[in-house]
Amino acid sequence: MKTDLHIPETISSQTEFKKKFSLGEMYSAFVYLPRALLKMIANSKKQYVNNDFVKRLQLAVTEVNGCSICSYGHAKMALRQGLSGQEIISILSGENHLIKPEEAKAIMFAQHYADSRGHPKKYAYDVIIQNYGKKKARIILSAIQLITVGNMLGIPFSAFQSRLKGKPYKDSSLFFELGVLIMGILLMPIAFVHGLLRGLIGLSNVRLDKSTTEEQNGFNTV
Repeated sequence: MKTDLHIPETISSQTEFKKKFSLGEMYSAFVYLPRALLKMIANSKKQYVNNDFVKRLQLAVTEVNGCSICSYGHAKMALRQGLSGQEIISILSGENHLIKPEEAKAIMFAQHYADSRGHPKKYAYDVIIQNYGKKKARIILSAIQLITVGNMLGIPFSAFQSRLKGKPYKDSSLFFELGVLIMGILLMPIAFVHGLLRGLIGLSNVRLDKSTTEEQNGFNTV
């Protein structure tokens, strides 16, 4: 299917990182994978949160994290699912004027989750529970956690891919790109087992920052 979708130039011509993640941050994100995957598998059967909504959440996270390869991949999937090119470009450009009112708080939370590097404010997540209910809130969170992991691996891969095209990222190196990818892949199964064990003993699948700031009113008034 042909489309007039054009990835924003800030993404298509990206030659530097918008964000970098440490191996420690990656391990912490990988730990959330088992239960996040289970939630999304259950949602694919019951559709508590529809696929279009999930895709918009993931595009919002990808925009904040600045993963070039993820932007392309998720834009194509979003088009196949029926999202308009204009809507996709709006999200990838960091604009919010096409966001559906009923999804605004969740999109804002997705952006906040990415901005906070996976440690969102407790009040922000509480707003999601209040507005969507606990079951949908967990699915929203799980969708965000899954794309965060994808971004963490996709960012160094995007830099490596750009290097192969003769356009290396300004603040990167071949050692960093391959090192993060290889170590990330090696750490994932260990973190996955860690996540399963956490679930068995009932530990939370999200790390919340309980401090409050002036941003709190923003979540309550959207």
